[in-house]
Amino acid sequence: MTSFPTQAPNQGQQEQNQDRSFLFVLGSSRPDGNTAQLARAAAEHLPAAYGQRWIDLNDLDLPDFQDGRHEGEGWQPGDAEATLHEATVAATDIVIATPLYWYSFSAQTKRYLDYWSGWLTLPGSDFAARMAGRRLWGVTVMADHDEVVAGGLDTSLHHTAAYLKMGYGGILLGNGSCPGQVAADERARRRAKTFFTGPTPLARFPHEEAAEAA
Repeated sequence: MTSFPTQAPNQGQQEQNQDRSFLFVLGSSRPDGNTAQLARAAAEHLPAAYGQRWIDLNDLDLPDFQDGRHEGEGWQPGDAEATLHEATVAATDIVIATPLYWYSFSAQTKRYLDYWSGWLTLPGSDFAARMAGRRLWGVTVMADHDEVVAGGLDTSLHHTAAYLKMGYGGILLGNGSCPGQVAADERARRRAKTFFTGPTPLARFPHEEAAEAA
């Protein structure tokens, strides 16, 4: 069993030392699927100075999330969870690459994000403080040509960013179902070239924006 570090790194110093560091979390049910291919196409246009780390959730023996927030300080994460936690808090930018399954996350991706709930209150994690000010992005490929059907996924990612006071860069959308089909989506490939240069404003819940406007 592996414990989390008890001290959070200085985020300002981290960003100064390595500028930007991207964590790509791949949540497809098959290796090198359409979504992973689109994510890699976008990553090719990141500056060489930016760090990149890629984690395929299928490569980790991550059990279903069990809420251990009220089990006391003796609870410890397993190796796969500790790997994900370390990678997540070390990145300045987190890219959730999930195909659109039933208009939302894949099961692998949802399991990973469920663990964020546990990290919020795990002693020594300081997860919310570490995530504030960082950036969340999405990449998804779907069989439907109407991009409005990805609205539920966009809302989920946006609200996740809003809860943790993160910037949100939106979702890079592509079309494809059969293996490799996204390569034929010229619009997605064009978007991929500039996706990570887009703005990442602080995500805000609708009620927060309404209160400010009142």
